[in-house]
Amino acid sequence: MAKPRILVTGMSGLIGSAFRAAMQEEYQLSALNRRDVAGVPTTQADLSDLEAIQPAFSDIDAVVHLAAVIHDGHGWDALLNTNIIVTRNVFEAAVQAGVKRVVFTSSGATVAGWERTPPYSDLVQGDYDRVPEDLPLITEEMATRPANIYASTKVWGESIARHYADNHGLEVVCLRIGFANEADRPENARQMLVWNSQRDVVQAIRLSIGLEMDGRYDCFFITSDNKHGYRNLSRARDVLKYEPQDRAEL
Repeated sequence: MAKPRILVTGMSGLIGSAFRAAMQEEYQLSALNRRDVAGVPTTQADLSDLEAIQPAFSDIDAVVHLAAVIHDGHGWDALLNTNIIVTRNVFEAAVQAGVKRVVFTSSGATVAGWERTPPYSDLVQGDYDRVPEDLPLITEEMATRPANIYASTKVWGESIARHYADNHGLEVVCLRIGFANEADRPENARQMLVWNSQRDVVQAIRLSIGLEMDGRYDCFFITSDNKHGYRNLSRARDVLKYEPQDRAEL
């Protein structure tokens, strides 16, 4: 059986590199990147140029869209270009090429504004004695609450993903991933809540590529199995069959 043909945007980044290392035997991988990815067929292009990126989508089964600016410090122009224009272009190019599915890496930052109010603010401070045992976990059905512009662009990304799913027949899985870093360990109390090991993120992406979907759009919180995590992983476990292998406390 032929390997699924998977196009990855941003393969040279942290998660793209981890995904490639873990999945290069399982998938036929190609990259859409500003710079060459050695050892992988790469379309080098400015992702904000729709015409320039279209050839990368030919004969692709699924796209994993990782390319993003990940915090406000890069400025509005960078956020607008990469998180808004590029994201729209990836969905548009996928539809025009007849790609079946896009896995969009959104962010748990879409709800991080909840951390400003108790009991979630107590968690952020590591004041666990003030947190009730029956802490209400944040679910995918609750209102988004972005804490900054970056997070707001990810809310927009989920919205444009829904548009392409509802109006253009594309299958989309949005993953609200937590905090992943090069050290692959949390470094403060807040990160202990939302940490994602690299291999847990890779697992979620892999499951999203192969998911038998009930409909054309879905969205899941993804973190590692952190003791004090406040984002509900129940739907990811039940629907995506996601089982985190790592924990912030270990």
